[in-house]
Amino acid sequence: MTVIYRSKEKGFTLIEMMVVMAIIGVLAAMIVPNIVGRDDSARVVAAKNDIRTISQALVMFKLDNHRYPTSDQGIEALVSAPSDAKNWPVDGYLPKPPLDPWGNAYVYIRPGSQGAYDIISLGADGAEGGSEFDSDISDDDI
Repeated sequence: MTVIYRSKEKGFTLIEMMVVMAIIGVLAAMIVPNIVGRDDSARVVAAKNDIRTISQALVMFKLDNHRYPTSDQGIEALVSAPSDAKNWPVDGYLPKPPLDPWGNAYVYIRPGSQGAYDIISLGADGAEGGSEFDSDISDDDI
């Protein structure tokens, strides 16, 4: 008769732990490069969506008041009623003046370069012009 003794302690061996760590390392090496560096791309998409929302609010302002806000009134005219507003909804058109994903105010120009108005995010650098993620994003880009 053969007697088999089993250890009462249960756990992982050092080799098993090293294999698991190696697998996790390989998976991380494959996934991390795809995720890192995407925040600026996401911010560009968010800025374009914000510009669409502001444009829709401007259209509603025009329908109610038969004109767009002036450059002096700016996007603030969508949050607080200008003195010459004929029809103003109780909650306004936007809850607060929007900031672009980099924390800068959107630029509103009336009349615009190609249309009734321009809405511009100055990009990551917050200055006019630039390239890549520092470049300006406008309503012409959407």
